[in-house]
Amino acid sequence: MLGSWRALRKLGIVGINERNADLILKFNRRRFYPLVDDKLKTKKLALEHNIQAPQLYATLETESDVSQLEKILAQHNDFVIKPAQGAGGDGIIVITSQVRGRYRKSNGQLVDIEFLRHHCSNILAGLFSLGGHSDVVMIEQRIQAADVFSAVSFQGVPDIRVIVFRGFPVMSMLRLPTQQSQGKANLHQGAIGVGVNLPLGQTTYGVWHNEPITEHPDTGNPITGISIPHWQQILQMAASCYDFTQLGYLGADIVLDARLGPMLLELNARPGLTIQIANQCGLRKRVDPFMEADDKMPSEQRVTYALDILKRMEEQKN
Repeated sequence: MLGSWRALRKLGIVGINERNADLILKFNRRRFYPLVDDKLKTKKLALEHNIQAPQLYATLETESDVSQLEKILAQHNDFVIKPAQGAGGDGIIVITSQVRGRYRKSNGQLVDIEFLRHHCSNILAGLFSLGGHSDVVMIEQRIQAADVFSAVSFQGVPDIRVIVFRGFPVMSMLRLPTQQSQGKANLHQGAIGVGVNLPLGQTTYGVWHNEPITEHPDTGNPITGISIPHWQQILQMAASCYDFTQLGYLGADIVLDARLGPMLLELNARPGLTIQIANQCGLRKRVDPFMEADDKMPSEQRVTYALDILKRMEEQKN
């Protein structure tokens, strides 16, 4: 047991307790949590800082608003319904089209307006929110997945998680939907995590249910060696989120729309640790070089500074 612990320490692996004590509690002041726990606040702040995000079509705050749902949805052929304070992808419904008065979900299932009204009522009641508190329904633009991911994604939109430490991008992974995850890019629901070489913007290792993989289980196509378009812009977007959240340990989830490019989906003040497995690298090795770095430099410089350090680390490793 002691030998295993020492081996993990040598690799720089960060466990849950260490993450909570040394990263979250130390670098994330609780008063800033609402800025990322509430997706409406996150979206507003992002737009104020010229960070592109999916368009918000409407919000529902009361049952009276829910009664107007059909009228609101008539203006949009496709859309996403989500809780403003949801977590882990719970409560999100993606509608890809409308068919003779019914709504087609991303998994192909057709549902009626009563189904959607009931779901919205559940969101308002806090069924999917953090802590079970009453919530707000968000209806927003559906992302059109970039073609580069079409061979390695199942009925959904992949997203890119970037860990930002004190404003510096330090680790990233591509999260790919599967049949098991029902088209959602959530690892706990069965999505795939694929590490990304940060200086190159290219996928490296894959992990599915904590097991290494090299091919997508549904499509059979390789998930490694994929060059992610707009990579510098994605890192710049992620790093900029530190400036308006002041959260030192932050997960930025970014999607790549086929028409509009990178868009900020949401932020996370408690990003998970599976990203270490996907990158075959401990988080400790990635955050330590930036403990004393100047986080007051502009975000563009922080990205350049981080990539230079990480590139040298990769060269030394090889």
